[in-house]
Amino acid sequence: MELPHVSDSLGIVHPLVIERGRNAEVWDEQGRHYVDFVGGIGVLNLGHCHPTITDAVKAQVDTLMHSAFNALPHRGYLDVVKALDAFVPVSYPLSCMLTNCGAEAIENALKVARAATGRQAVIAFDDGFHGRTLAALNLNGKVKPYKNRLGTLPGPVYHLPFPSPDGDVDAVQTKAALERLFEVEVPAEEVACLIVEPVQGEGGFRRLDPEFATWLRGVCDQQGIVLIFDEIQSGFGRTGRRFAFSHLGVEPDLLLMGKSMAAGLPLAAVAGKAEIMNAPPKGGLGGTYSGNAVACAAARAVMELMSEDNLRRWSERQEALILEAHRRWCDSGRFPMLGAVTGIGAMRGIVFEDSAGTRGSEHLAALLAAGREEGVLLMPSGRRRNVLRLLPPLTAEPEVLKEGLTRLERALQRLG
Repeated sequence: MELPHVSDSLGIVHPLVIERGRNAEVWDEQGRHYVDFVGGIGVLNLGHCHPTITDAVKAQVDTLMHSAFNALPHRGYLDVVKALDAFVPVSYPLSCMLTNCGAEAIENALKVARAATGRQAVIAFDDGFHGRTLAALNLNGKVKPYKNRLGTLPGPVYHLPFPSPDGDVDAVQTKAALERLFEVEVPAEEVACLIVEPVQGEGGFRRLDPEFATWLRGVCDQQGIVLIFDEIQSGFGRTGRRFAFSHLGVEPDLLLMGKSMAAGLPLAAVAGKAEIMNAPPKGGLGGTYSGNAVACAAARAVMELMSEDNLRRWSERQEALILEAHRRWCDSGRFPMLGAVTGIGAMRGIVFEDSAGTRGSEHLAALLAAGREEGVLLMPSGRRRNVLRLLPPLTAEPEVLKEGLTRLERALQRLG
């Protein structure tokens, strides 16, 4: 599909143009119907055009569309940061700044951590993804396609293997790697922050090892390193809780949010301990569009809808249907390319293994096209792009979710 006037450097997964959406369903410009398992790459946890959110947005547009908060504060921004203080399950009062997107939240978190510690070095993890802006790029634990042809990136940044029950690296190996890093590459007293996803998104929906997370929290406390949890994709209910770090039993110093925060409108946030967030000089944080009034209205509605009871019910229903389908497919013996399920709650991936002379990434690439023909939209992930990530809205009706899984099964049958 040709996209006139759009840079060829944008990688398009599905060659179609959608026209409208309702919860977990979308229709393209030709009127063809699809079940959406992409969900805006984790943005639409509450689905396309949730009526409560669209009502809130329409009401806000009639009142105030925008005010640059740094110049003229508006009530929407103040209401969102107050709501975040109640919504984020940490033991300390939150200090927040709102941004337009996750990458902007990353960039500001790096500024905050440097200002708070007087240090420069950053530690990130293999296969992590934190954005496409220049400083965020160097945090990504994967070269292609993000870092190609760009030369030296802002740093210094050091990477560790990601310990996960969904992967082949355990806590012992990563502990040893961090200890080696401090002995050989950079002294701990020069490290400003460590950034990690409690569940990797682009990395294949792999969970951070909880025992390692507890140990890491202790290391950061001992060494004065700011611990940053990037929950831009895993947050706002995707794992069955408001944020995935609740599964780990530890709290971050800074939390990064975005994607489903405003149900499709551009809004993200950096939030954390006041003594860290207040470290940059006055005027050091902000942005023209950051905390737009209409996006803030959407975010307030999102948080009201995401009660613990709702999240638990939505996640358990979706998790059960996905796991049951995966078990059935594997038990049938018809799909030898299917590997393990990764992730937690409703944040689930399916690994595609090499089989019959075909690489797992090739199986998955073929599945994306076959799924589209069958009317289900899918998304890859993983360093080798061999992990199918499933991101249907949490609010997807059971019958629609089942239909999407049935279409996925028919697409698997096409692979032979």
